[in-house]
Amino acid sequence: MKNIVDLLGRAMLSFIFLYEAYDSVFYFKETREKMAAYGLTWNQDLLLVGAIIVLLLGGTMLLIGYRVGLGISMLLLYWVPVTFIVHSFWNDPEPAQRLQSILFMKNIAIIGGMLMVWANGVGKYSVKRLFATTHVPGT
Repeated sequence: MKNIVDLLGRAMLSFIFLYEAYDSVFYFKETREKMAAYGLTWNQDLLLVGAIIVLLLGGTMLLIGYRVGLGISMLLLYWVPVTFIVHSFWNDPEPAQRLQSILFMKNIAIIGGMLMVWANGVGKYSVKRLFATTHVPGT
């Protein structure tokens, strides 16, 4: 049962990042406008394409359970700064503070989930385990 829960947890965590990558591609222009609204104007195309690549690679690595430490490191390098830039509730006016503080805490919980996967490993159902237990016939 633990291994199924590990797989389910990894899938749920990874879908957040894979969906954000999809959303950034599908709404590329709107995402660039949102970046400008937050003051991210330097080399927007490079930053956005880089973020999409990091989200796709990191999310996929987390989902399949291969090189999860590297995948989570990449995702954290993206997710932590974005959390503090986008959901800086301490800088927002009073009406927006409550919603932004909830979204900030949600992102902190996602970071905690990634750190738990990083610390505890991927469990039985992963590509890493598949590679480790597959025997190649001798020649």
